[in-house]
Amino acid sequence: MQGADARDALRELDVTPGEVDRLCAVGPRDVAPAPHLSFARNVFVPLTTACRYTCTYCTYFDPPGEASLMSRADVRGLLETGADAGCTEALFTFGDTPDDRYEAIHAQLDEWGHGSIHEYLHEMCELALDAGLLPHSNPGDLGRETMAMLAEVNASMGVMLETTADVDAHAGPRRKTPEQRLDTIRAAGEVGVPFTTGILVGIGEDWEDRAESLLAIRELNEQYGHIQEVLIQPVVGNERWDGPTPDAGTLRRAVAMARVALPEAVSIQVPPNLAPVRDVLDCGVDDLGGVSPVTDDHINPDYAWPGLDELEAIAGEAGVPLGERLPVYERFVDDGGWIDDRIEAALAADTAHGERFRSVLEHGENPAEV
Repeated sequence: MQGADARDALRELDVTPGEVDRLCAVGPRDVAPAPHLSFARNVFVPLTTACRYTCTYCTYFDPPGEASLMSRADVRGLLETGADAGCTEALFTFGDTPDDRYEAIHAQLDEWGHGSIHEYLHEMCELALDAGLLPHSNPGDLGRETMAMLAEVNASMGVMLETTADVDAHAGPRRKTPEQRLDTIRAAGEVGVPFTTGILVGIGEDWEDRAESLLAIRELNEQYGHIQEVLIQPVVGNERWDGPTPDAGTLRRAVAMARVALPEAVSIQVPPNLAPVRDVLDCGVDDLGGVSPVTDDHINPDYAWPGLDELEAIAGEAGVPLGERLPVYERFVDDGGWIDDRIEAALAADTAHGERFRSVLEHGENPAEV
């Protein structure tokens, strides 16, 4: 299912057919359960609903004329609500760079004194730091220069690879391509920002595609060491997607493949609001992702995040401890050189927020709960 551009990108990453075949042979029996589970407590800030892509499984984007842009006042209010609720992460997610078909968005940004959505995101990340939250941004495909600018004010960043396959679900006049995603993950490595990525299961890819995608992530991490977690996320039904949702057996095999493909230091995450997470815990999952006590999952609004009591029940049934984490993993804080001085200052601040960050970082406990 690979297009020529995607095949060329994979060859550059030295992903070989033999490696793909070996990974395709992996199953749940080849892995062991993780000894612990983690999660992050976030406030979800959907900065804009504009996106240059028109993926057929995505409900997040609005067409031109209907897309919105959160004001500074609205962002500030949401951030303060999240900080008051004990959140440590400000999750900024929006569609890929709005282009000229979103004239109203560009006009609004210009009126507010910003030449791009990424300049505005930079300011909103600074606002998050002022509110006592650590920013984690998922702004879609980025070049190295923009990635470096945003890394100044983000504890970590991310973008889903989704798949290295050229699938019909990405079709349309503005088609999302694998090489763009691979280039973005590479740019994050070159900049040196702790990074989250993952694969989307069930959008038309096959098992070889899944193996190639995981091996591509592994190869980029071997080059740069910047991947902190990888999501194994099933596509789910919504108003724009009426295709099948992968069953538990498919998800179990995909999670096991991820655990074998990636080094132990890279966490494997399955989002508990989108997947039967209890069915896959024995396949190597060690992270349940970000959940919010104050906001919806705006990308998947039909699928509510579980409460902390549900996460504790999941961990209890698995017989493993549950700990809270920050949006940046501890090893990137300890290693030095990965996070900007402003993030370092937030972690070290002599404030209630700084104390909260350090307690989560060092003990996996949030003073908001203990």
